[in-house]
Amino acid sequence: MAGGVAAVQHNFKSYPSVSILPSSQSTFCGTKFITSIQYKRKVCQPKGALTVMASSSKKILVMGGTRFIGIFLSRLLVEEGHQVTLFTRGKAPVTQPLPGEADEAYNAFKSKILHLKGDRKDYDFVRTSLAAEGFDVVYDINGREAEEVEPILDALPNLEQYIYCSSAGVYLKSDLLPHREVDAVDPKSRHKGKLETEALLESKGVNYTSIRPVYIYGPLNYNPVEEWFFHRLKAGRPIPIPNSGLQVTQLGHVKDLAQAFIKVLGNAKASKQVYNISGDRYVTFDGLARACAKAGGFPVPEIIHYNPKEFDFGKKKAFPFRDQHFFASVEKAKEELGIVPEYGLVEGLTDSYNLDFGRGTFRKEADFSTDDIILGKSLVLS
Repeated sequence: MAGGVAAVQHNFKSYPSVSILPSSQSTFCGTKFITSIQYKRKVCQPKGALTVMASSSKKILVMGGTRFIGIFLSRLLVEEGHQVTLFTRGKAPVTQPLPGEADEAYNAFKSKILHLKGDRKDYDFVRTSLAAEGFDVVYDINGREAEEVEPILDALPNLEQYIYCSSAGVYLKSDLLPHREVDAVDPKSRHKGKLETEALLESKGVNYTSIRPVYIYGPLNYNPVEEWFFHRLKAGRPIPIPNSGLQVTQLGHVKDLAQAFIKVLGNAKASKQVYNISGDRYVTFDGLARACAKAGGFPVPEIIHYNPKEFDFGKKKAFPFRDQHFFASVEKAKEELGIVPEYGLVEGLTDSYNLDFGRGTFRKEADFSTDDIILGKSLVLS
């Protein structure tokens, strides 16, 4: 054991042995996390604390796991007593502390995580290394293409379950909402690789479960979802929102998503099933701007509506959401698995702000260049 992360030992010589990367530093984006996590109580369990279900211990491989969803999911799996191996390229620290996590808790977690270093697109290495180890369950958090999954299935013929992170972005745009799991999908969507992966898992007869999140938010989010709004609110700037601002969308908290991933593990009801996972309420773009302001303790923001067709932003993205209604039903997960989101929107955004942006940490620097183009032009909608 080195750096608190255990190494997986291999008995073959033709491929690089598993290497141990330095564990995460005690800082993230330059800000130390030294405060104990504070959550609201629910019965005897802290609100948002990563609760787990009892089940037999499994040897689990997580493809990815060093960012956002994987960070919270791996905590849950270790807490439940599973042996967890993260498969990563080794370009980022294998583990990192959660915002506000005590050193003792983080070190205890870090000491139990195993690391398999490799490129998942090196299919020969994937087949050989995974076959040598053998795993009961695979959580595929970062798979994008079916061809990346097939070598994993080849290497693990006795796999008990393959749990896949897909996307609600696979649905075909429709006038009938919310999207349900039985709705038509778009074979031309930018997430078509995830559709093809779901089809591969079905065709191979694998015991799989596919999770389709909508927009995910929460501490450590690497996508500019809530962070986009927080940057503008902190700077005291107007919030530019395309068209009427009444477009309806949906967000799900990362901790609720991690809980859903745990809920399907070993669950016979989830066998060969697809589930939408997100918050159970919807919100307009304007409403989201106001919710972010409330979460961060900012004044009610000035919202500027604009017509995107009147502007040329080049390759820059002026707004982080699809300019359309986009939301999905989570009733199937509720009814079949008992999955009920713990976080309401403002509560979840407050959690994200207090544990991340409000501490001065964020993934991307503020860029107001497209805002300035919008605000500097008179062609805005009243």
